[in-house]
Amino acid sequence: MKPIWIVDDDQSIRFVLEKALLREQLPTRSFTNPKDVLAALNEAGDEDGPQILVSDIRMPGGTGLELLEKVKARYPGLPVIIMTAFSDLDSAVSAFQGGAFEYLPKPFDLPKAVELIRRAVEESQREEVAEERMAAAPEMLGQAPAMQDVFRGIGRLSQSNVTVLITGESGSGKELVARALHKHSPRANGPFVAINTAAIPKDLLESELFGHERGAFTGAQTMRRGRFEQAEGGTLFLDEIGDMPYDLQTRLLRVLSDGHFYRVGGHSAVKANVRVIAATHQDLEQRVKDGAFREDLFHRLNVIRLRLPALRERREDVPMLTRHFLQQSAHQLGVEPKRISDAALSWLSHFSFPGNVRQLENICHWLTVMAPAQVIEPKDLPPEVGVRLEGGEAGKPAAPMPASPADHAAAAVASQAGAQGVPPSLAGPVVQAGEDWENGLQAQAMALLASGRHDVWDELTRRFESRLILTALAATKGRRIEAAQKLGIGRNTITRKIQELGLE
Repeated sequence: MKPIWIVDDDQSIRFVLEKALLREQLPTRSFTNPKDVLAALNEAGDEDGPQILVSDIRMPGGTGLELLEKVKARYPGLPVIIMTAFSDLDSAVSAFQGGAFEYLPKPFDLPKAVELIRRAVEESQREEVAEERMAAAPEMLGQAPAMQDVFRGIGRLSQSNVTVLITGESGSGKELVARALHKHSPRANGPFVAINTAAIPKDLLESELFGHERGAFTGAQTMRRGRFEQAEGGTLFLDEIGDMPYDLQTRLLRVLSDGHFYRVGGHSAVKANVRVIAATHQDLEQRVKDGAFREDLFHRLNVIRLRLPALRERREDVPMLTRHFLQQSAHQLGVEPKRISDAALSWLSHFSFPGNVRQLENICHWLTVMAPAQVIEPKDLPPEVGVRLEGGEAGKPAAPMPASPADHAAAAVASQAGAQGVPPSLAGPVVQAGEDWENGLQAQAMALLASGRHDVWDELTRRFESRLILTALAATKGRRIEAAQKLGIGRNTITRKIQELGLE
């Protein structure tokens, strides 16, 4: 094991720490000033460098903050603990901005100091393993059995040009699968072109896909190649194919059938040498039954289907993905990567992630910016994760809170809702009385926004109005006029809302 380097001009401090760490079988190396530390770092190789650096803040010939800055520039992942007198606490707190792991105020309690150093060592070793995994990580991460099935499917399709349909919830990483299929296919040297068919207005989508001739419509000043031509010899990824307008589905079917298409306003057929990979979060079979998706196109696309699991179906991958996204976010922002405690990882692993991997990536980006310390604890996680330390041990989901009168009332409302045939998605989650309902509303809004939905206002308004009306009806034993009076709305209004919300 690499040693813990101790930097302090006070011999008694060095002696006490050396002896205490030796009893813990932790090797040490001591220095009296920052200059000697930097010289030793220049001479040491990767195997001879420190595991942890513990430095005083005020020393002859330099400060611990200056040493921290220089060490972090060379070894960004090295945990540094700053020792400081109480009068230097302001300086120590500012050290966190330079990437300090923690500060140790003097005079310190020796067992607590050893415990802090031990924790830094464990974190350092864990990060070393994580970095090794990241260095060897493929373009997709996942150890869960469900993800291994996806990897096997990609492997089996590696030498094929067959059309593939990728299904999975929004944010689960369907485009990553499409890129992996392209990368490991015979078309890997060709272009990979992606288009989200739900994000482009209907009147522009045809031109985006197939291109247009000059003068085909107002504003078409020149001939333009569409995505099919841009992907020539490579792969075209059609994301959210379930939202493609019906008339364009016919044109797409023709391309998949005979390999030819016409630019908008064109009269000469263009040959398409393109492999098509499609993806959707929707149930295409149901879309076919509803008449919103062509059955013949569905069968043309559904040659090989790969189902991507939701993140809640592969919770064992959350720690690996979290560390990966924290490293990625730090690199993008040009800051020191944050580390995350096992307790915080436990909370994340128990979260349902309605927005899937995309939501986890957003959370890690948020933590990189907003977490106050270099080590992320449960209290630092965003509100949507629902951390509640009261009544439970930190790092573990709290035990269920005893049922309050508000809980019983909410349960009665939920029962009333079920009796009146309100679907669960409409009734929404039960939150406690007082200010907690606002926190619940915020968590619901953040989860829906992260999932990529575009009807968050309507969805939450519908839930709110439904719950409010059902609660009033439960309180008045179903008497609408009395319920309307208690809510402060008109009789006609409550009748109309009951009909609109399906609460009859």
